[in-house]
Amino acid sequence: MSRRFLLLLLPLLLLLLSGAGLGCYFETNDDLTVVALLRGETAAAPVTDLYLYFHGFAWGWSQLYAAHPTVPWYGLTLYGLLYVATVLVFAVLWRLLRPHAGCGAVLAVLVLFWGVGWLEHSLWFNYMRVPLLLAGAGMLFAAQRAPVRWALAVGVLAFGISWLIRPSAAILGAAVAAPGAWWLTGRRSLPVLAGAGAWAVVGALWLNLTWSPAAATFRRLDVLKSNLNDFQLSAPPSLSLSPPDSLGLAAARNWMLADSTLVNEPMFARAAPFRLGYFLTKTASVKVLLLLRQLPRDYFPLLLLLVATGVLLWRQPRSRWFWLVQIGYVGLLLGLGAVLKLPPRLALPLLDFWAISNLIFVFGRQPLPRRTVPVLLAVLALAAVPYGYKTWHRSRVLAREQQRNYQQRENLYRLAGLADMVVSDLWEETYKSQSPLTEGHLPGSYAFRIVKPRKHLSLLGWQTLHPSQPALRRQLTGSRDFTAALRRLGRLPNVAWLLSPEGAALLNRHLALRRQPEQPLMQLVPAQPNRRARKNAMHADLFRAKFPHSSSKAKIL
Repeated sequence: MSRRFLLLLLPLLLLLLSGAGLGCYFETNDDLTVVALLRGETAAAPVTDLYLYFHGFAWGWSQLYAAHPTVPWYGLTLYGLLYVATVLVFAVLWRLLRPHAGCGAVLAVLVLFWGVGWLEHSLWFNYMRVPLLLAGAGMLFAAQRAPVRWALAVGVLAFGISWLIRPSAAILGAAVAAPGAWWLTGRRSLPVLAGAGAWAVVGALWLNLTWSPAAATFRRLDVLKSNLNDFQLSAPPSLSLSPPDSLGLAAARNWMLADSTLVNEPMFARAAPFRLGYFLTKTASVKVLLLLRQLPRDYFPLLLLLVATGVLLWRQPRSRWFWLVQIGYVGLLLGLGAVLKLPPRLALPLLDFWAISNLIFVFGRQPLPRRTVPVLLAVLALAAVPYGYKTWHRSRVLAREQQRNYQQRENLYRLAGLADMVVSDLWEETYKSQSPLTEGHLPGSYAFRIVKPRKHLSLLGWQTLHPSQPALRRQLTGSRDFTAALRRLGRLPNVAWLLSPEGAALLNRHLALRRQPEQPLMQLVPAQPNRRARKNAMHADLFRAKFPHSSSKAKIL
């Protein structure tokens, strides 16, 4: 009972201490973008289906936010699941190390491993970390205790929850933990691996059979915009582009994806094709070089731990499979880095399970290599000192970025004034580094803005592809068409246009291109600065619509 209590209490204590001492920050703006959809701030109604991820979770969160809007349900839920994943990993490491070391030494390994290989997950939070960690931890926990049925249920349930959050991340997490699961118990690990595989197959069939045409289009376009902006898989067009394709490509590169007449699958095929030769010669090599610089700089403690396990097994017999798996892990990291990308939210979980799998192989040897525990403790302790300073410095940088982004968002609130509606391409840029537990609001303004939010028509971000956005435009203007909605919004009296100069220029190009001969020219022009609308450090201006009714006279609404 004391061991179980320790394994439940220690991860909670470490999470609370790191949060209190270093803070917690969103790694990207994706999380708060999801929260805005769930609350209905950027949609016609609270979104209950995000299609690509959070299956089931989105419906539950939308109900909870509607009932208790001041509670940060999103952050609390995902941090709770991060705690569960931490408990499972600590339980695996405890049972692995305890036969070979005293209680104090095992506790030291757990705390040091937390500091150099796990703390970042709570400090620099992103939802993608949770399914990767939970799926892999569930696999290892169930395999270590096989054939106990309750442990098998825990492993499959952990994978199932991870799959609901993000199917691809859950599959990757289970795959990267599979070597460790096999080294723990061999064939007895097959039931949990088979259970995860069955869940993934059945889930994929269910999604493909139940998705609407709009959801399927959203999925395809999401992949295409990621290939262009995130993964740099697209080559320049081989032919000169027509004005619509040129504007569509410029809009997609700037994450302005709302107009389906411009940003669509044929446009991506013409303007952003994939060419293998261009990718191999121009893109892949650059991405691999960046990855080779990133990993030693950001994750040297885990790399040292991997080297230490290799040194311990260098002259050991029957280590062939160990070295083959090392080649597989290296190939996986390089492949992901070259073809997709390897941001911190993906890199550290993969390195975590690589290191844990290596430890499983080392401590499964009979006899155990000499001085294994002292060597591992020395490596972790030596790496903890510079990495601790690096982590502290990162927390200070993130705290400054959080305050800067919060201040920028406050400037936007002031610029919007008492407007009922905001049309903007600036809001999402301020979400990065905000706290998951306050969702970007300080306590003084939290309740007022959450209980009475204003509607936002967002012009920038992946969510502009979501099927909820045409419904929002129809609710606000009576038209689902993007151009018609903009023109009608321009005639409404209480709309704040908060746009970057680049965003305003793109919209003006768009409005000019889509203008019919009988329609007046519509443009966005900077509002005259005054005491309530000044330029701030982001160059965020208040824009209004200008409708020239003749060639000699213009009226500003």
